[in-house]
Formats: sequence, structure tokens, C-alpha cells
Amino acid sequence: MKFGYARVSTVDQNLDSQVDELKTAGCDKIFTEKVTGNGSKVRPELEKLLDQVRQGDAIVVYKLDRLGRSCGKLIQLSEELESRGVELISLKEKIDTTAPYGKLVFRILTALAEMERDIIVERTKAGLQAARRRGRKGGRPRVPSKDTDRALKLYELGEHSVKEIEEMTGVKSHTLYRRLKESKQA
Repeated sequence: MKFGYARVSTVDQNLDSQVDELKTAGCDKIFTEKVTGNGSKVRPELEKLLDQVRQGDAIVVYKLDRLGRSCGKLIQLSEELESRGVELISLKEKIDTTAPYGKLVFRILTALAEMERDIIVERTKAGLQAARRRGRKGGRPRVPSKDTDRALKLYELGEHSVKEIEEMTGVKSHTLYRRLKESKQA
């Protein structure tokens, strides 16, 4: 059986063109949803689809990024499908894992995408190390200690609420609480 899966990232976007392509490809059943593919949200329709597919079935998507934006997720999903005997067909990239050539192309594309991600991680780490050697620190700039010292003194006096101290000094409550914790540990 051929199952189609169509997804758009926002409720404002339209699924019609993907659904039309999946129908043209001969899908018996099509699952659709409007949810981001970045992995931070649950995708209930994809979960339903994965629960229904069995050995010998095929999942058809318009583009691979409809299944997930991260290379890791795509590789994980493709390995799961392969272990279950479920094929994957992407219409736009012309990938069809029902044929040996399609499996090869898919593996090459995922390997290249993974390599690209690894190179980006390497470059980022190298850039951070170079910045550290030059004395630069990452992260948010620290609140000047004179401001946090003043906020701590106001807090210890007990005459003002944390919100009032935040307004008077510009020191956020989480910074104040962190500094209180640090001063107690010291």
C-alpha cells in the first residue's frame, strides 16, 4: 500500500499542491498536517502513519524535508523504515528506495547532508576556540558588578520587592537570584 504524507510549517500555508502530487503518484491514503518540521513539536499525523505502515508498504512525500528538516532525523527515520521493510519515495528529489539505485542515491544524499552538518559544527568550534584565544568570551554580557552589588544590597535590606529592585537597578531577577546563590556558596 502507498501512504502519502504532506506537511506545511504554518497554518497559513496550503497543502493542496502536495496532496495533488501525492494523489497523482497513486497514494492509497494521505496523511496531512500543519506543524513545523524542526523536531521541537510532536507530529501526530506522521506518528499515525508510522503506526499504520507495514512491511512492503511505501511512504511517499513531495520532498524529503516534509519528513523532517534535520539530517539526523531523516537518517533515523529512513533506518527505521528500512528495518521494517517500508520503502520511501520522494517525488521532488526523484528518490525511490524500492529500487537499488534509489537506495544508493538516498544514502549518498543523507551522507552528504550529515557531512555538511559535521563541517558546520567543526567550523563553529574552531571559531569559538579562536575567539577564546583572543580573549573573547561567548554568551550574554555580564551585568556590571556595581549594578548587581547594588541590587544585592537592596534585596538584603528587604524594603523592596524583586520587581522593584529590577526596575531600579536594571538587574533581572534571574541574575539577582544567581548572584545570591553565588554569594551564599562563597
